[in-house]
Amino acid sequence: MTLPHKPKFRPRFKWAVTACCAALLSACASDPAPLQSTQFVSVLDANEMPAPLEGNGILGPLDKVRVDVFGVEELTREVQVDGSGRLSYPFVGSIEVAGKAPADIEALIAARLDQGYVRNPQVSVNLVDTVSQTIAIEGEVERPGIYAAAGQLTLLRALALAGGPTEFALAEQVVVFREVGDDRFAAVYNLSAVRRGALSDPRIYANDTIVMGDSPRRRSIDRLVTIAPALASPLVILFTR
Repeated sequence: MTLPHKPKFRPRFKWAVTACCAALLSACASDPAPLQSTQFVSVLDANEMPAPLEGNGILGPLDKVRVDVFGVEELTREVQVDGSGRLSYPFVGSIEVAGKAPADIEALIAARLDQGYVRNPQVSVNLVDTVSQTIAIEGEVERPGIYAAAGQLTLLRALALAGGPTEFALAEQVVVFREVGDDRFAAVYNLSAVRRGALSDPRIYANDTIVMGDSPRRRSIDRLVTIAPALASPLVILFTR
C-alpha cells in the first residue's frame, strides 16, 4: 500500500523561524536610541557630574581632625571640634574652625606656631571623623542610612560602608544625586562596569545621595528619561524643572 505524499511544509516553517530569530537578534544587537533632552531634564555630554562649588570637607561642630606638624611628634594629635565650632591646640589656643576647610586651618595653626614656637612649621590637617558632612545611601544595600563623608570617597567605597548591594540590587543602574549651587544633577552608573575597571570609580562628595534599586527618587528618573538596560558609559542629567 502506498502512503499518500505529505506536503513539504517543514522547510518553509524552518525558514520562517530562522527569519524571526534573525530579526530578534538584530533588534537586541542594535544600539538604543540616543537619549534626548526634554523640558524637564538636559542630558549632558559628560562622564561625571560637576563637583560641589563648596562645602566638601568643611568642618563643623563635633568633627574630628588629625593635626600633624612635620618634625615635631609631640604636636601630632587628634582633636575634636567642640559644639560651638572651636578647636583647641597647644601653643595656638582656641580657634574658630567651623565653616573652614582643612587647608585654611593648616595656615591658621602654622601662623600661630610660627610666632616663636616652631620655626617655619609645616602643618597638615586631615578630617578623621565627621558628623556635619554626610552622604545618604538608599535602596537595595545591606545597611541603608546616613554615613560620614570622611576622606576621599568613591562610589565603591561608599557602597562598602553600607555593606554593599543586596542580592536583589540592580547593579547596572546606580543613581547618584547631587546639588551644585542651585542646580540639581543625577548620574546613572553601571556598577558592574565600575567593578571590572571598564568605567572609572566616580568621586562621591558630602551631601550626595546614592540610590541602589527601586525608590521614589529612582522612579523620578524613569518618568523623565528612558535608560538603556546596561549603560556603556555614565548618564549625566541636569534637572531643568
